[in-house]
Amino acid sequence: MRVHVFFFGLAHDATGLKEDTAEISEGETLDTLRQRYQERFPALRAMAESVLLSVNQSVEESSRILQDGDEVAFLPPVSGGSNDDMYHIARKAISGAELADRLKLPEYGAVVVFEGTVRNHSHDRRTLYLEYEAYEAMAIRALREIGEEARSKFPVGRIGVIHRVGRIEIGETSVAIAVTSAHRAAAFGACRFLIDELKRRVPIWKKEYFADGAAWAEGASLRPACEPV
Repeated sequence: MRVHVFFFGLAHDATGLKEDTAEISEGETLDTLRQRYQERFPALRAMAESVLLSVNQSVEESSRILQDGDEVAFLPPVSGGSNDDMYHIARKAISGAELADRLKLPEYGAVVVFEGTVRNHSHDRRTLYLEYEAYEAMAIRALREIGEEARSKFPVGRIGVIHRVGRIEIGETSVAIAVTSAHRAAAFGACRFLIDELKRRVPIWKKEYFADGAAWAEGASLRPACEPV
């Protein structure tokens, strides 16, 4: 079996590769593939803690079993004012606390975390669970643009936004945002800006499943950044 592997940013520099094709065995995991490339390129091992891996455009855990034809990408922190900002779409459980831990540095005196969780009711109807879908490449680009705007408005440090797609159960986190800054006011302001603009501009859709049926959540049409509210 074969998987297609892509390297971006610092991972591209560390390997000298933009893409590669790897032969894998049945049952091979994402972590095994990571270790293989780290042995081949020691510079990639040096940045291991800051590099995430995605499979088919979704960030995955290291235990993910690879399939023939999968597309794997080594994802260093994205650009956007800070080399350590993080913008991701995920299919596994996400945690605001874990996101904040990855962003904190000693020079930041404030860390503000927002988690949107699935509630058990909507419009007087009992909710069973939600499903989210996204136009993932466009969503990542939109999140990055919103992060850059937040940075231009507020004196913040690192920014992280992760939105989950797929089925999400009651009480689970659908979106996590973390913002670091020297002082709390900027972090609170940026966090509020990020979630408000995410809801307004990022191509992510929510379907609500009730005891008596299902429906897509209604909302405003997507708007470009330059359009007034």
